Amino acid sequence: MKIAGIQKFSMIDYPGKMSAVVFVQGCNFRCPYCHNRELVLPAYFQKTMEEEEVFNFLAERKGKLQGVVITGGEPTIFPDLPDFLKRIKKMGFYTKLDTNGSNPEMLKTLIERKLVDFVAMDVKAPIEKYSQIAGVEVDREKIIKSIKLIIQSGIEHEFRTTLVKGILQYSDLLKIVNLIKGAKRYAIQNFHPAETLVDEKYKSKTGYPKDKLNKFGKRLKDRFASVVVRD
Repeated sequence: MKIAGIQKFSMIDYPGKMSAVVFVQGCNFRCPYCHNRELVLPAYFQKTMEEEEVFNFLAERKGKLQGVVITGGEPTIFPDLPDFLKRIKKMGFYTKLDTNGSNPEMLKTLIERKLVDFVAMDVKAPIEKYSQIAGVEVDREKIIKSIKLIIQSGIEHEFRTTLVKGILQYSDLLKIVNLIKGAKRYAIQNFHPAETLVDEKYKSKTGYPKDKLNKFGKRLKDRFASVVVRD
């Protein structure tokens, strides 16, 4: 695992649990609106942490933290992810994985081995727009397979979509809703421009006004057990 860093405490990254957040370095997508270019674009990569630094920190936080979130970047590109999560689970922590869903084979392994307690998958767009939004050619069947795996797994999960005004419309959200039919929790989150975007041209773009975003959420609330709006 290439570990870029660790956020030592969070109350928002793992729903209902106090957690640490481990960031991996490297991603197979190039979503232009992504805020973490230092985790995505090799030109911005910095020195990585040793895995033992993470485990030493977690050992000190036993009984104080409940969970560990693995995010990125894209964690599922690393073949040793199962071993990493296994060590965390043995320490007594709940585990949450953030993923783009591009590697259903890895997801299947993690779920079958009970190495993840919560999976949050970014659903970038309606399936026909996926490559456009992800910035690379995407195997759409793998995205669909990952969605089905997560829904059918019975574990806690969340699907989420980032909204850039002019890029995704409400009609696109309805297509995504059909794609993730049967999911328990769906989050729509607003885009905000930043200095660290993967594509600097997106600095001139915006998300939706808060009232519009909330209206989207209200329209979708009867489709899922939980709909979350993040401005």
